[in-house]
Amino acid sequence: MSNATPASPILKSLSDEGVSIWLDDLSRKRIESGNLAELIEKSHVVGVTTNPSIFQAAIGSGEGYEEQLADLATRKVTVDEAVRMMTTADVRAAADILRPVYDTTDGRDGRVSIEVDPRLAHDTAATIAEAKQLAWLVDRPNVMIKIPATKAGLPAITEVIGLGISVNVTLIFSLERYREVMDAYLAGLEKAKAAGLDLTTIHSVASFFVSRVDAEIDKRLNKVGTDEALALKGKAALANARLAYEAYEQVFATERATRLEAAGANKQRPLWASTGVKDPSYKDTLYVDELVAPGTVNTMPEGTLLATADHGDIHGDAVSGTYDASRAEIAAVEKLGISYDEVVQQLEDEAVDKFEVAWNDLLGTVATRLAAKEAQAK
Repeated sequence: MSNATPASPILKSLSDEGVSIWLDDLSRKRIESGNLAELIEKSHVVGVTTNPSIFQAAIGSGEGYEEQLADLATRKVTVDEAVRMMTTADVRAAADILRPVYDTTDGRDGRVSIEVDPRLAHDTAATIAEAKQLAWLVDRPNVMIKIPATKAGLPAITEVIGLGISVNVTLIFSLERYREVMDAYLAGLEKAKAAGLDLTTIHSVASFFVSRVDAEIDKRLNKVGTDEALALKGKAALANARLAYEAYEQVFATERATRLEAAGANKQRPLWASTGVKDPSYKDTLYVDELVAPGTVNTMPEGTLLATADHGDIHGDAVSGTYDASRAEIAAVEKLGISYDEVVQQLEDEAVDKFEVAWNDLLGTVATRLAAKEAQAK
């Protein structure tokens, strides 16, 4: 975590282009040191996203959690409850820090996201129950509940939006699944409208993952090894994300979406996730510079945020008008025998597994810490 926060004209220009800058990180130390407040004040950060890996790193470090761990050990809570009490405390505190942003943007930004237990990714009913519980536990209007875009997650998105709870749909890799996510959101708004809820208060983002697409497709292009294949490296992730933006423009121009908007509904904004480059030979701000488009969110790990503040190259809308070229790039990859459908399904499966591993690691860490605190108390 950096000590000095840049006041960057580059981040301002990114924000001026209609991109909401969110931080893909949270920890007790970041909250209590004033770092998060400083990023909001100086670096145009207007939201925070978390995930199981982020909490595993934060709580695993132990910094700032000792007193709460001691209290939880004294109460002899279960490990699952301890983890939820610590993570929701951080999200609640971050939501309070971001509340002025939420108020001035009418709920569009100033958001903090917290994910349902990743072990529930393939269980619709449990995901719905967990989303309701998390919204109740955090108890802040600017929380967003993260639901993975698995097949089981889609009806959960509809149900949770229908209850008036704002949702960050996560782990979207494929264009087909993204269209299903937007459909689930609109169906949720229709349920909320039928129930007489105020649609203006319901917000959603769709987290479309970027860098992992290049990481997997580049690996396969290297295996092909021809000049033609190597020339396509670093192209697929941007092409995929740009085509997602085209899908967003198409869906929210339909009669169904515009009818809901007329009733006060908000568009579900595309959020670019996984925007830190995985290949060190690529410019470290690639997935920020080249995905500038109005009405989007870019959630960045701190390293990417600082790199963008220092040397990002924001040159206006980098997405509109790229759709035919993007389709051609995906087609060129497929022509080499690399299946788009296979890659995106593999990435979804791996992402769900990765978060489940991180969550189990976190449970293990907290179990050890609680046992140590109990032993000290004896």
